[in-house]
Amino acid sequence: MTSTESIQIAYIDFVLTEGEQPKSVYIFAKKNAMPEDEFYRYFGSFDAVEQSIWKDLATKTITEIKIQEVWGQYSAREKALSFFYSFFELLKSNRSFAGYSLKNHARTLGSPKVLEGLREVFENFAQEILNEGIETTEISDRKFFSKRYKDALWIQFGFVLNFWINDGSAGFEKTDEAIEKGVNVTFDLFQRSPIDNLFDYGKFLAKNSGFAEKVKF
Repeated sequence: MTSTESIQIAYIDFVLTEGEQPKSVYIFAKKNAMPEDEFYRYFGSFDAVEQSIWKDLATKTITEIKIQEVWGQYSAREKALSFFYSFFELLKSNRSFAGYSLKNHARTLGSPKVLEGLREVFENFAQEILNEGIETTEISDRKFFSKRYKDALWIQFGFVLNFWINDGSAGFEKTDEAIEKGVNVTFDLFQRSPIDNLFDYGKFLAKNSGFAEKVKF
């Protein structure tokens, strides 16, 4: 029976065997013993199939980490780390496809188009845990900058993905290290720092400049 998943599996098998997308939907459908119009019930193009594969990997990762008993006890930082570790663990079983897909959808000015669906899922998840971090004061709520935090996490994700594709270490140990260092550095930047205190002090002085002028020493 045809389904989104069955088409995804058949597509992955085809591109990894042939090294390229099918020449037409007709050829792909015939090879997989399905009517051509059955393919279009689920997807409008082969690129859409690839986008759905990446998106579903992110969705599956989030579903799996959220059902863990300890999830509710995690800080925003720990939730981000959990996603990164779990996503790349899941991606191991699709490494050949990931390599093919990223190679054939090269980055231009932004993220590869094939990752658009994944990015939407990722950013929604990131915003959710960032909002929690701001509410608990784990993360500093900075005017103008807070709404860009999710972009910083996405950039970090893209860096780790490219690192992983080229990682030849046993068990992808270097990727695990890149995740740990990268996510922790990013969240360190999200936290309150001496610079924040300096800005607050500057705002205080600006608001109370008249009072300060009256003070004599």
